[in-house]
Amino acid sequence: MAAHPADLHRIEPGAEVDLGAHDPADTSAAPGDKAATREALDELTHRLADLQARLWAEAERRVLVVLQGMDTSGKGGTVKHVFGAVNPAGLRVVSFKAPSASELERDYLWRVHANVPAAGEIGVFDRSHYEDVLAVRVQRLVSEERWRRRYEHIKAFEHLLADEGTAVVKVLLHLSADEQKARLQARLDDPTKHWKFRLGDLDSRERWDEYQIAFAETVERTTAHQAPWHIVPANKKWYRNWAVASILVGVLERMDPQWPEPPDEIDGISVT
Repeated sequence: MAAHPADLHRIEPGAEVDLGAHDPADTSAAPGDKAATREALDELTHRLADLQARLWAEAERRVLVVLQGMDTSGKGGTVKHVFGAVNPAGLRVVSFKAPSASELERDYLWRVHANVPAAGEIGVFDRSHYEDVLAVRVQRLVSEERWRRRYEHIKAFEHLLADEGTAVVKVLLHLSADEQKARLQARLDDPTKHWKFRLGDLDSRERWDEYQIAFAETVERTTAHQAPWHIVPANKKWYRNWAVASILVGVLERMDPQWPEPPDEIDGISVT
């Protein structure tokens, strides 16, 4: 029996995570070749739009999608290709940059909680609170004792969201070092992509191994039944998009949002 789409590439609680054991070029779960998978993605995005419309109309629950990954892993591209057919009224995309002075005066989850989706919305975090156990760790911005405590903070925070009606879906876009090198070089070679390039991308690349260790431990320590991680192979963009769309459609189908009853009796009413 085939696994449920919501469980594609899912990491179960208690599992040991070794990113080296996950092939970033794996496309074996795809419904066919590149062309067939893109066709399947088109069907999935229309199904996602329908489910999101129901979620929006129901206005009781919400979905939070957390996208993490190394530079060029395709967080922005995933948002574009997976959510392109969704009504923007019910979609909230937030990209977390370096915290402002005001945000630094508060706890690190303060700005995150303020941006979780409202009832009926799908929220997407392009980077997230996980930077506070990833970038903060690798760049040594706070002590190890401090960032290690954050694993339990984050698990409790996400448990709260789940208990209050938010389906939390966390996706690590898993990219190889060679593929990242090719994508960074493509940005340098194409003048229309120069705006995407940051010198900081090279600094992060120099710490590739440290980031891989940090990602693996983060997934291992914070995957949970109510907020699971999915390690999605991201070398092939067409597969990455299909896999993320499949997971989200599966999650929403399990939620099964319903069109609400009209607030007033409308049987027999006509507009003149």
